[in-house]
Amino acid sequence: MDIGMCYLDGNADVVEFCPHYPFHHILAAGTYTLQEGTQPHREGSISLFSADPVVGLELLCRVSTVGVFDIKWSPSGESIHPLLAQADADGCIGLYNLSKTETENEGSILKEVCSEKVSSSMCLCVDWKPSGSSVCLGLSDGSICMVTVREAQLQVSQSWLGHDYEVWATSFDAHRPNLLYTGSDDCCFNCWDLRASPSEIVFRNAKSHQMGVCCITQNPTNTNILLTGSYDEFLRVWDVRSTSKPVHEKSLCLGGGVWRIKYHPSISTFILAACMHNGFAVVSTEEEDVRVVETYCKHESLAYGADWQKGEISTQGMLRKGLLVATCSFYDRRLRIWQPEFLS
Repeated sequence: MDIGMCYLDGNADVVEFCPHYPFHHILAAGTYTLQEGTQPHREGSISLFSADPVVGLELLCRVSTVGVFDIKWSPSGESIHPLLAQADADGCIGLYNLSKTETENEGSILKEVCSEKVSSSMCLCVDWKPSGSSVCLGLSDGSICMVTVREAQLQVSQSWLGHDYEVWATSFDAHRPNLLYTGSDDCCFNCWDLRASPSEIVFRNAKSHQMGVCCITQNPTNTNILLTGSYDEFLRVWDVRSTSKPVHEKSLCLGGGVWRIKYHPSISTFILAACMHNGFAVVSTEEEDVRVVETYCKHESLAYGADWQKGEISTQGMLRKGLLVATCSFYDRRLRIWQPEFLS
């Protein structure tokens, strides 16, 4: 069910709902636009919205920046004020603080806390360590960069060449934070041990993906299970208990490059997938049955950004099921919020 739609000020490529209470209604959207001409440059922005199932989308503030490839909120419960990390086309990691305005109609705004230049290459993806003490960046030259976060200061702790081509995915292991998973245009899905410096390879799978690895997500309830998405249009489910050689359990062709995958915040058998040339899909990964349960094709361009609204606990201790989904598409610059029908 469609709730709201608006156009962003640039090519839309990433959306993220805030996981921190009481900011579950807050939605951030990033843009990346290549301005061609005699002096080509990459422009971008981060727009902050209030998303409501009745009112729809309300723009709260917009921050102009260079081209944004990825944004991630800090883990919930790890800071007084939520922080938003930005990976951008200038090779920088930026941090923004989400805070309430002091006006009569108390809204929310983003304020830049700090920024650090980590490379002459572009920063393509970012992920937070579960403790919130550091972030990891994937770079366009194949490098991986760890950055320590201390109050209003960012410091590169280590950097190493992990892939032959662009690194599109970095993901910390939630329960084994010394492990980091990465995926790249070189078709490799890697795992690294961060206790060594530079980090040591735990495993490298270079055979399963036929094209670049775009995204990696860990199952929130079964930490041995990982999902990967690839340009080859397949969603793959992995069991990593055999760390020397991950077991490829199941795969499903989604009919478009799988750019983003997000687990439902309370029902870990459902995921949301952004399928580039084939819109968005909700997929069930229950037991041996991997299947599409719902598709969303209201966008008219590359399906890139996708996220679930984080749940709120009711008085009965149950997570409400009427969660919003936010999706965005690139060239048509559309941001949409909607509610999946399979849970209604």
